[in-house]
Amino acid sequence: MAPNETDDRTTAGEAVEPRAGRRKAARYVVPVTVMGVAAATIGLVPALADSGDPDLPDITAAQLVEKIAQSDVERLSGTVKITTDLGLPNLGGLESGLLSGEDGEDGEDGSSADPSGRLTELASGTHTLRVAADGPDRQKLSLLENAAEYSLIHNGKDVWGYDSASNEVYHATVDEADAEERTEQQPPATPKGWAEQALKAVDDTTSVKVDGTAQVAGRDAYRLVVEPRQSGSTVGAVSIAVDSETGMPLKFTLTPSSGGSAVVDVGFTKVSFDRPDASTFEFTPPKGAKVTEDTEQDRGHGDFGKAPERGPKSEEDLAKGLDGLRMLGEGWNTVATFDTGAGAGLPTEEEVGGDLGGFLGSLGDQVEGDFGKGTVFSTRLVNALVTEDGKVYVGTVTRDALVKAAEAGK
Repeated sequence: MAPNETDDRTTAGEAVEPRAGRRKAARYVVPVTVMGVAAATIGLVPALADSGDPDLPDITAAQLVEKIAQSDVERLSGTVKITTDLGLPNLGGLESGLLSGEDGEDGEDGSSADPSGRLTELASGTHTLRVAADGPDRQKLSLLENAAEYSLIHNGKDVWGYDSASNEVYHATVDEADAEERTEQQPPATPKGWAEQALKAVDDTTSVKVDGTAQVAGRDAYRLVVEPRQSGSTVGAVSIAVDSETGMPLKFTLTPSSGGSAVVDVGFTKVSFDRPDASTFEFTPPKGAKVTEDTEQDRGHGDFGKAPERGPKSEEDLAKGLDGLRMLGEGWNTVATFDTGAGAGLPTEEEVGGDLGGFLGSLGDQVEGDFGKGTVFSTRLVNALVTEDGKVYVGTVTRDALVKAAEAGK
């Protein structure tokens, strides 16, 4: 099939300074977390390993994007394989705690079944998930581990998390307003969630085309490819396999402009659109389990089948917990910048009473420019610059593009 391209575009908003949030540990967590968070929210590429080339009717990119938008699949069950390779250094599990945003200020470790921490495990490595959904009020995601399993269940007003390894249970209740907001705080875990985020980033700096067909989980699909037109982005392209019958994304693959293996590869290996049995969403804490009740009604609990209502380019979304965030540049070369409020860059050895400051500095490269001096921390997709006066610049741009943005934003 010949590629079909569309000029679908969106209008970028102006820089804003959203509400403030917690940032007490900003100087310590930025080097590790800012890249993982950006990858999950800016996450946008092509290395779709398909198993077949079905003969399907021609379709334009605009028609295929519309087909995704009109997809109304609410009932499904299946198995999803997700592989994430940001190229983060191995910190012996430290990055998992930092990515979860737990600063330990209350002196408590919390529950091992709390989804706010457990779902961040999807930010690295390869994982197998069992998923099921029956409308907006019933979903279940199970993270399969060695001889253990973690399950997150939403059934009406109840949200349950269960960690079989520790026999711990997390429970929260949500009202209708909470249910609408819960999609905003967890990274997507299915191809649909990733695809919706990627398509929200489409503007006139983006090429969108249909590039053949594929077969995923035994179903015929079209392959939609999204690529930046601009130079300077670390993003190569996004490849989305779209079910030809339902319009639901079945596979999402993201690879960097530098080449190599995918940064994010998530797709169904099995899928059924039949209604799951009602018992799938029932849960009773096992005998002897430690149950933690979450009474904070303003917390989101995630919806593994749906992306946030606002796209990854939304300044308000990215600014949660960050003071004075601004967006520099446009399109794929957009760089987010904010001030940690510390008035200084990375913590020194004297400040932390050990080698942490030097260790964090050793993970990055020293740079200087009109903004002064700073340290650039790099992954295969996201680069972050922390300046000596405590400002942070982060984006899916190359190191040189990041330094130029910091100089322009000074």
